[in-house]
Amino acid sequence: MAKEGLASRLYRGDAGLKIIGRRNMWFAIAAVGVLIALGSFVLRGFTLGIEFTGGTEFQVPAANLTIDRASDAVTKAIEESGAEDVKVESTQQVGDDTSGFLLVKTGEVTADQSIEIKASVAETLDLDPALVSDSRVSGAWGASVTERAILALLVFLAVVSLYLVLRFEWRMAVAAVVSLLLDLVLTAGVYSIVGFEVSPSTVIGFLTILGYALYDVVVVFDKVQENTKGITAGSGQTYAEASNLAINQTLMRSINTSLVALLPVGGLLFIGAGVFGARTLEDLGLVLFVGMALAIYSSLFFATPVLVALKDFEPRIRVHNQRVLARRASLANRAAEAGTDAVPADAEHALAGSTPRVGARPNAKRPNTGNRGNRPGNTGAKRRG
Repeated sequence: MAKEGLASRLYRGDAGLKIIGRRNMWFAIAAVGVLIALGSFVLRGFTLGIEFTGGTEFQVPAANLTIDRASDAVTKAIEESGAEDVKVESTQQVGDDTSGFLLVKTGEVTADQSIEIKASVAETLDLDPALVSDSRVSGAWGASVTERAILALLVFLAVVSLYLVLRFEWRMAVAAVVSLLLDLVLTAGVYSIVGFEVSPSTVIGFLTILGYALYDVVVVFDKVQENTKGITAGSGQTYAEASNLAINQTLMRSINTSLVALLPVGGLLFIGAGVFGARTLEDLGLVLFVGMALAIYSSLFFATPVLVALKDFEPRIRVHNQRVLARRASLANRAAEAGTDAVPADAEHALAGSTPRVGARPNAKRPNTGNRGNRPGNTGAKRRG
């Protein structure tokens, strides 16, 4: 029989990938990522939109204009207006070159300075002054959005923790919340390092990815609970091995779910914002794509290893693990003393960290006892009457 490929074994959940056994490596990767993110928070900070810092947004038609030309025109107009310490923060195009427009975001200027800037921009770009518009944004609005988002995040984490404690146990609740926080920190780190602009849409996106990341964690934990139910009542697996099996059994489901979720978000980001120029979708698409991609790591390679690390401190699980490992060592020693590598069928399953399937037959052949009628003590045909 031809050897099955990895994909087939993954779909059946018996690929045997060693994920829990390498938990120290996953923890190290997460720790390095968190340190890099925290370092970027301190050294680089975030590129905040004018909704958070306050400022003015000038809008000019995109026809026959480039982003650089519009930005230079506004910069020149700011200098002529006498606005000190005000500069162009960002420039982006919304829509196509025919009917779209360019948004030039600057620091906060006064109403009089805004009128002068619009007149100067219209003159420099040879436009009708009525086609150049502006809007002032107060930083207090962005601060209010952030405050409400933080409150929503705290409420979400509290409700999620309560649900997980009632549905599973407190250790699973802790592992799930820690994985969610890791996803948020790493996503924020990517934004800080790359310099993506943080807007209210970004904040909303952060809250959205929490639900997606939690869904994947609950799917894995549900399988872990199924595999470890009654594990201390004589199972041949340690808690870590049963949890590792659960990850293998749900791995393809998690990967498929993640890909299906990332495809429309990727279309929103790369096609909607990149190809068709729908820049208003860019902020939301960026945070969703980055957060969902990182959620694959946090749900599969971080949440369950954290759970296993917490369970290893539980006395009954620790005693069970020691009993399983001691039994394996004893069986291995017996096989070594017998001078053979062969072990009984039940020992093979114990050494492999799994329990025999119901109905499985041992490797040893049964002795041939012959026909029932030839057994000792059988006098042949039963006498009648």
